[in-house]
Amino acid sequence: MQTVNFDIDTLIRENVKVLQPYSSARDEYISTGSPMTFLDANENPFETQINRYPDPHQNELKELLAKQKGVDKAQILLGNGSDEILDLLFRAFCEPKEDNIITLPPTYGMYNVLATINAVENKKVLLTRSFQPDVAQILETADNKSKILFLCSPNNPTGNSFKKEQVIQLLEGFNGLVVIDEAYIDFAAQESWITQLENYPNLVITQTFSKAYGMAGIRLGCCYASAQIIAVLQKIKPPYNVNELTQIKAKQRLEAIDSVKREIKNIIEERTVLTKALETIPYIKTIYPTEANFILIEVDNATQRYQELIAKGIVIRNRTNQPLCKNTLRLTIGTTTENTKLIKALKAIA
Repeated sequence: MQTVNFDIDTLIRENVKVLQPYSSARDEYISTGSPMTFLDANENPFETQINRYPDPHQNELKELLAKQKGVDKAQILLGNGSDEILDLLFRAFCEPKEDNIITLPPTYGMYNVLATINAVENKKVLLTRSFQPDVAQILETADNKSKILFLCSPNNPTGNSFKKEQVIQLLEGFNGLVVIDEAYIDFAAQESWITQLENYPNLVITQTFSKAYGMAGIRLGCCYASAQIIAVLQKIKPPYNVNELTQIKAKQRLEAIDSVKREIKNIIEERTVLTKALETIPYIKTIYPTEANFILIEVDNATQRYQELIAKGIVIRNRTNQPLCKNTLRLTIGTTTENTKLIKALKAIA
């Protein structure tokens, strides 16, 4: 199980290969735990609990993640949200105005935004009607300038996971990086592709603290890949991209992992209850299968129903402008109280 002729060196931009990364004060001195007087980083010396620069490598946080995810610390990169990590992948591996990426609409919109910002062509291959990758079309579309294939699984906005056999075909057939965005993996029955990192040197996985961990406000994203790929990204990331408060809050949440698991279990249970309730509403035509913390539904008139819910004080997402998603609405799973309010409103506007 290894991509044919895959060589990470052939993907890295030439300017990144020769780059000497910025060395911060906290890179040059590695703490031994002994009390020290720090006069190296031009910091304000008066104690505010955050007057010192944060650990640029987030070592304590990575140690916790490595233990929980079953990977080596050298296989982890942390970013200011997953969007920073995605941007770093573009900047490390995609030559502007030369290379291209492949995305599978309907999918997470930031892939296309980042491609445009970085002047990289986005070759779009629509998902099938069952919202699965069209493997043959993807591999036919790829060329020697295709550097990254983005797979969002469970997918946003459709909610479904991609079939394992199709992902394997892409990992083995695409001669570039295959980035699997697992923002919603904690709500899925399918296991994370992190377990396959050793088998596929071109596999990159992104996850987030925004969904299952309930910490969207701290902006923390995670990347898991081979140590070689992580080393490339480390070269170009800002030195202090994850602030001290974010690191503290994330460590606290990881140390309370049982609480996180209870919340995930509750959301999955509420997802089942909400799905059954949606089946009783006549103008809902389709309830799409989901392994995320949201449900995509097809209705008679998405724009009308969206506005009617707004009038009742409920904000959902109208996805009708996305490919294959005409007249669809995306509903996030809330608390029992919030879900009850949603169902009541959906019935009232009938």
